[in-house]
Amino acid sequence: MRYISDESVDVLVYQEAKTGNLDSGDTYYIYKDDDYLLCAIADGLGNGPVAKESADVMPEILANNLNESLDDLLLLCNERMFQKRGAAVAIVRADLKNKTISYSCVGNIKFYMYQSKTDKMIYPLPVMGYLSGRKQKFWTQTYPYSKHDKFLMHSDGVELKNPKETLKKSNSVKCLYESLLDIIKHGDDATFIAGSLL
Repeated sequence: MRYISDESVDVLVYQEAKTGNLDSGDTYYIYKDDDYLLCAIADGLGNGPVAKESADVMPEILANNLNESLDDLLLLCNERMFQKRGAAVAIVRADLKNKTISYSCVGNIKFYMYQSKTDKMIYPLPVMGYLSGRKQKFWTQTYPYSKHDKFLMHSDGVELKNPKETLKKSNSVKCLYESLLDIIKHGDDATFIAGSLL
């Protein structure tokens, strides 16, 4: 578990590897400063070392290109996937000054944001496919957020039947984290990042 908490965000991360594997084929990246929070998950195709090799492209790209747009970050990741297995990659950036959250994804990594004031769930659709070095389209979607809105992003090792209810009933990120641990099927590569915007 990784935990980041200050006056603007609460974020918890969970990750486990498929039973029998030392390494997860998923990876994640988190960066936080005074202006924004950047979160990302990469899910390498398959599992084990070959999947990890593809997934590990993402954190290296993000760490070295923090100021690039989300679509440009995905483009850089895609270029590095050439002759690798490939990966689904999702990136989320919360602009803490302007109170907006942006999401761009290729593949089956899910993102949800529950807006507590309006009781609405935002679930942007990702671009289908995966990053493999081939030409790919990207589509960044941006939404306003309010204090205490919660978000969740997760790889396909996490299955949620009712994400809105799960986020709505969780009074804190720690409650959300614990409820997800009760729900998910353990034994597969699984990663999730749960956050609250304060």
